[in-house]
Amino acid sequence: MNKVIFTFLASLLLLVSVSCGNNSKSADGEIEVGITIYRYDDNFISFMRRNIETMLNGKVKFIMNDSENDQVKQNDQIDAAIQRNVDALAINLVDPASASFMINKIKPTGIPVIFFNKEPSKEDMLSYDKAWYVGTLSEESGNIQGELVVKAWTSNPNWDKNGDGVIQYVLLKGEAGHPDAEARTERIKAVLADNGINIEQLDEQTANWDILQAQNATDAWIEKFGNKIEFIFSNNDAMALGALKSIQKQGYNIGDAAKFIPIVGVDAIPEVIEEIKKGTVVGTVLQSPKDQAKAIVDMLLNVANEKDVLDGTEYKLDDVKAVRVPYRAITLENIEESAEAYK
Repeated sequence: MNKVIFTFLASLLLLVSVSCGNNSKSADGEIEVGITIYRYDDNFISFMRRNIETMLNGKVKFIMNDSENDQVKQNDQIDAAIQRNVDALAINLVDPASASFMINKIKPTGIPVIFFNKEPSKEDMLSYDKAWYVGTLSEESGNIQGELVVKAWTSNPNWDKNGDGVIQYVLLKGEAGHPDAEARTERIKAVLADNGINIEQLDEQTANWDILQAQNATDAWIEKFGNKIEFIFSNNDAMALGALKSIQKQGYNIGDAAKFIPIVGVDAIPEVIEEIKKGTVVGTVLQSPKDQAKAIVDMLLNVANEKDVLDGTEYKLDDVKAVRVPYRAITLENIEESAEAYK
């Protein structure tokens, strides 16, 4: 009987040992997290990525991947992280619509996940108790951009080139279907209307957050509309820079006050801040990559270490388990406020 008991206990000990071995997240027992970025060459995201790397260095083992704007590639990267049995994941989705598929992969493993920048639907977020989101309120940036335009337009009556009291504008839209692109596009128009500003859309083009696509779209606009364009609204700063490059080739925004088309963007990237200082761009809306990166890292480290997601922080979760980092309008008047965000 003693021999049977001994054999049973030895087998049980072996089973526990194997089980513990499978739960070890790396060979040396070190905490490991996986991070996947939708594309490294996105101007704003590149700053966020570098901040995340800096903040994680020396704290945990991490592997960061570039999905190159390819959802299939990102799926494979998540599969690889699951195979490594990482302690936590941070995911910047290629396609927000893929969140349900992604969560269904992750949920059976129990691995906690922090989504960021591209927001899953409320239904997807509430489908997994170990999923959270870090980002902004999409409509807030559109509201602030609209308020910025109202103030600038009413302060500069000479911008109304034809004197009709209407802003003839073109709009550079980010990725089709992206919550930020849709909200920024609709809210800037709504805020202008709510403030009694009459507007006329000459055209709207999707440029996928990309400087070259925006430049090409603006080239076509200048050829078609010329000096009829009284404002360029851009969903982000990279596209605003593309628009600026385009109109400067035609002599706009390089010193002659008679040849000026006001431009507004979103992100407050350093290149646009320099243009605001020069007077070639009217303003932008700061969404701090540094502040968002800090929230991502703080939450990621907490869940990787099996703590409450908000442990030791002052963040608050909303009804979809999201931490929202606020936006701020940036013009020449408060240009210094943008300095810290991109250090």
